[in-house]
Amino acid sequence: MAKARGASLVELRSLYERRLGEFRRVAAAIVGRRDAAEDVVQEAFVRAVRARESFAGDGPLDAWVWRIVLNAARDSRARASRAVDAEAPIETPTDLSDGRREVVRAAVEQLPERQRLVLFLRYYADLDYRSIAETLSISDGTVAATLNAAHARLRQLLTEVTL
Repeated sequence: MAKARGASLVELRSLYERRLGEFRRVAAAIVGRRDAAEDVVQEAFVRAVRARESFAGDGPLDAWVWRIVLNAARDSRARASRAVDAEAPIETPTDLSDGRREVVRAAVEQLPERQRLVLFLRYYADLDYRSIAETLSISDGTVAATLNAAHARLRQLLTEVTL
């Protein structure tokens, strides 16, 4: 028997309840603000519910929803960046004793988008390589290579800050 096209409200609700914390952590990492993460995840699930009939079922529902969450977070970030003066310099804290988190965040912000997304999905959502690959529509090998490149670039950036 063929799987019916579309995602049910029950499946979406179950996924929401199981993964809410992970969705919020990743959204907060992308947007850069924890207080915005809840709104981003809610917006993503509104999108998922409205588009549930378009879920073809050719991949995991989790990956489909993760793509929606990532897109909602990127949209939110873009709206916020348009609201901020684009010419304002980005300040990078250099006091590691007081600002380690801010230094790491500034370094992560300098990574290309794919590297940031792979990092967020791996370390904030604790997704395995296969799930990340399905979410981003890339191969497992690309996930590994991207993660490796992100680690190398972060080491370089953080070494520069501490010199």
